[in-house]
Amino acid sequence: MTDSAQAPASRPPFRGRIAQTLTELGIAEALSDLVLPAAQALPVAPATDRVVWDGVDAVTRTALLDAATADLGAPWPTPLARDAARYHRDGNREEYEHAVFRRQERVSRAVVAAALTGSDAWLDEAADGLWLLCEQSTWCWPAHDDTRARHGAVLATVTDPFLDLGAGELVAQLAWADHVLGDALDERYPGLRARIRHEAQVRVFDPFLQRQDWHWIGLDRPPHNWNPWIHGNVLVAALRLLDDSAVRARVIELVVDGLDRYVTALPEDGAIDEGYAYWWNGALRALEALDVLEHATGGRAALPARIGALRETVAFPHRCHLGGEWYLNLADGQARPALDQPWHALHRAARTVGDRDAEAHAAAHRDPSAPAATEISGLGRLLRGITDPLWRVARSDGSPLPRDVFWPSTEVLLTRGVAGFAAGLTLAVKGGNNDENHNHDDIGEIIVACDGVPVLIDAGRPTYTAVTFSPQRYTLWPMQSGWHSVPVIDGHEQDHGPSFAAAAVAARIADDDSGMSLEIAGAYPAGTVSSWVRSAGLDRSSGTVSIVDRWTPGVTAVQHLLVAGTVRPAPGGVLITPIEGTAEVRVQWDGPAARLTVRTLDDPLLREVWGESVTRIEIPAGGGGESRITVELVRAEAEEVR
Repeated sequence: MTDSAQAPASRPPFRGRIAQTLTELGIAEALSDLVLPAAQALPVAPATDRVVWDGVDAVTRTALLDAATADLGAPWPTPLARDAARYHRDGNREEYEHAVFRRQERVSRAVVAAALTGSDAWLDEAADGLWLLCEQSTWCWPAHDDTRARHGAVLATVTDPFLDLGAGELVAQLAWADHVLGDALDERYPGLRARIRHEAQVRVFDPFLQRQDWHWIGLDRPPHNWNPWIHGNVLVAALRLLDDSAVRARVIELVVDGLDRYVTALPEDGAIDEGYAYWWNGALRALEALDVLEHATGGRAALPARIGALRETVAFPHRCHLGGEWYLNLADGQARPALDQPWHALHRAARTVGDRDAEAHAAAHRDPSAPAATEISGLGRLLRGITDPLWRVARSDGSPLPRDVFWPSTEVLLTRGVAGFAAGLTLAVKGGNNDENHNHDDIGEIIVACDGVPVLIDAGRPTYTAVTFSPQRYTLWPMQSGWHSVPVIDGHEQDHGPSFAAAAVAARIADDDSGMSLEIAGAYPAGTVSSWVRSAGLDRSSGTVSIVDRWTPGVTAVQHLLVAGTVRPAPGGVLITPIEGTAEVRVQWDGPAARLTVRTLDDPLLREVWGESVTRIEIPAGGGGESRITVELVRAEAEEVR
């Protein structure tokens, strides 16, 4: 233990849902005494357990070995100083992070190849990668490092490492690799594991113990997704790499305290204000960390099934599902996120809490002709996915697609025509406030999907740069309310901050009609309008969505609808051909024709989801104080009759 770790900073203990549940279980004071020795503490079999590793399915085995073989002979990806400094010069963070991610993915492939085969050649490849990670100047991603503020540097200060998502991911990767290959590494590369422990101590454990001002802990504001992501990785590393029992116990104590802050802040309905895309690296990270803790305590610290918010958040992904590859996206989330998610982790969490719908949703993504997991989400998730026997055989008829979902905590409603079917229109309405995690100015936003494909959309986020999380964030068009389906009132767009919020939110759910109404005047600068009540609903008998706005007469407005697909004028409105082969959608209103503004998408993330462009429909709403917009399907047979 280093001198700096001998006198760690302290913080008052937190007594939230986890602490209360541990007390109910009678193990709150004895938790560190229950933790298994390092060799048994992680829930994956080491490579010496040939029953497990020879049991990895052939498709997964072949895919991983083929990918690892393709790496051989190629230069290892190398993070460069010039790329690290770019974040401070031109805001680009992609070049540096790309090299880091590709290096770590190659290490993961090599570690698994060594475990699958027991080959010295693969062990050499894995050792090369692990050594390179130890030699890497920093484990922190430059976009997160506070070295410039603290030291005036554009490159990491190695004597003052910053503990961020990148450092957490890397130290956990080393811990999982040490766990799986430990015996073989000792035999062929004696000293490497000692080096791993030294770097983990200096770069992660010492900073974790020394500093208690990490923004991601959640001491001075509600915690966000960094909290469980980092704490979970530090837990894995502490369980495996810390040999000093007192330090190990202290780190675990602080991890559990930190996770408690996140879990206690999680709303009872399990919603994530950052939306579906961030659930995977937020709430799911908490579930995974607690799963590791349960294993490490011999099953004694069984928490998720006992905490209502955790049970509910397991349902969040399938409740956000629009259909096919599409999900309700809010904030910086993508409406069509990468399919390569750790579905096995959702499946495992659903089994833990007994949520059969969530289990079915996850199992619907288990393709026997594809690998059970990939290295994209990190070595720990890869190892757990390919060695989970229940995930290996998981099968499902499809996603449950609930008919109505309302999350009171985020004031979001999602409703469709019939449960279990994406056909027809699906409506989502958002309240909340304009200071949410990864916030967009979007109070009163309307999203409509046609046969599961978004038509009235939230664009989501562009590629992250230095501007994204800076004071200039709202200079980016996707974050502005003017590029969401909300009105521009008296020339004003919405403002951002916690006080700019919805009020009087009322959801209605019934067999014939579901919808939501809310007062959105408070989302706009003071004095813009005294009242603006937006109501949106789905009529199940006609399959029509209605958007009705009533506001203080005399205040003029323009209604904005952001659309993905081809838009063309039609009598009384427009016709939209969605970006996938679904039915056409007709949008109608009373009053003047709309202006169509086409925005070409030059950002690769946005193009990946929406194609070459999106269109903003700008409907003059006048100053009469009322506006009505309808959205309906136009099926092919109906078009023929017309």
